Amino acid sequence: MEPEEYIHQSVMVGEVIEALKPRSGGKYVDGTVGGAGHSLAILEASSPNGFLYGCDLDPVAVRVAKTRLAAFEGRWEIREGNFDKIVEWVPAGQCDGVVLDLGVSSALLEDASRGFSFERDGPLDMRFSPMTDITAADAVNNLSEEELENIFRNFGDVKEARRIAREITKVRETGEIKGTLQLAKLVQRASGKIKDTPVPQVFMALRIYVNDEFGVIERGLDAALKVLKPGGRLAVITFHSGEDRIVKNFGRIKSRDYEVIGEVDLPDFRKFRNPELKIISKKPICPSENEVRKNPRARSAKLRIFEKI
Repeated sequence: MEPEEYIHQSVMVGEVIEALKPRSGGKYVDGTVGGAGHSLAILEASSPNGFLYGCDLDPVAVRVAKTRLAAFEGRWEIREGNFDKIVEWVPAGQCDGVVLDLGVSSALLEDASRGFSFERDGPLDMRFSPMTDITAADAVNNLSEEELENIFRNFGDVKEARRIAREITKVRETGEIKGTLQLAKLVQRASGKIKDTPVPQVFMALRIYVNDEFGVIERGLDAALKVLKPGGRLAVITFHSGEDRIVKNFGRIKSRDYEVIGEVDLPDFRKFRNPELKIISKKPICPSENEVRKNPRARSAKLRIFEKI
């Protein structure tokens, strides 16, 4: 896919700008640059000399971002990489705001050659970065039935996880499962459904596994906290319950004035400490009806806002 074909419609841009309140002289991080929608808005709002650090695992997204932000040359640094590594190159404790849009670009999902689409045939890849060691084909053809079942159940909430995992291990005995449509048909057959099949959930679960998305989110939230200065804000946009659960739990833990000693939170075994975050949005902020009409993919978006103490 060429950069000019890479279309990414950033979600809740106005709400993110309202949350971060970019200003001239401020430093900001866009940990999931995508098509640079949030980055562009932050640089415009922080003119004339706000600075932006940005990164994305997808090398195409990085090229697109650099092209779109060319007018602000000298006010940004964009790198290829994951946002859980920003502590390695972004100054600690100096940033005024961080945005993490955890949605996957529609352009990426629809690019058959990348292996995310269950509607277009392509190789079972699903890697955001070509540097990732494992592909979806590796997972489907090498993991045990139990491991596959756990992936589908834990990452995709797939009710038919066991049946689908069993069918995959049976089919691969006679030959490697290589293509996206081959897997999609297999999943549909194993589920016994014609409508409302779990195919999208299975593909999402494999994508999350291949890219260690939940692990990256957990590490990335900690990294964001480290680069923020006191009073700096973190805006996180999630798109499904697994992501939102991680973000909500992060805010809950970092905003309380004690640590839990042991596996169970018992008052007698708490160790008191100063909270690290303040929760700005008690409930997640959802996109407006107007935005959802213009961009149906936004309908599942949830924005949570935190402030470093």
